[in-house]
Amino acid sequence: MFPLSVIDYVKVGLCILLLGGSWYLGYRFEHLRFTKFQDEVQQQAAVQEAKVEALNKQHQLVTKGIQDEYEAKLAAVRNYYKSTSVWNNPSSSKVSGLSPTSQLADAIASYNGLALRCSETTLQLVELQKWINEQVGIK
Repeated sequence: MFPLSVIDYVKVGLCILLLGGSWYLGYRFEHLRFTKFQDEVQQQAAVQEAKVEALNKQHQLVTKGIQDEYEAKLAAVRNYYKSTSVWNNPSSSKVSGLSPTSQLADAIASYNGLALRCSETTLQLVELQKWINEQVGIK
């Protein structure tokens, strides 16, 4: 009636059960390792996020400090050139537009403007170098 004896069917069933159980135990072991790995990665990510947040706060503080210092120095430079300008110097006399000395006054004013722009650019570069050096120093 059956091509194989009952004992052979029992043996095949036990082999299938043994293989299935082995597969399940292997799957379960790897699954536990994987979930442990995921938990470790999440913990490390949380630690890294805290470090990044602290670094970002330090970068923002440094940037704000240098920005405030730059704006104060820039205002001082502008005030200096404004106070030394021919046009804002109350002790100098006003020159009429038809006078031959007006070209000299225009030249002095344009030189003052050029010096102001050069000073602003130099200040900007010095402060940028300072900002870069302080940003690189943050670890």
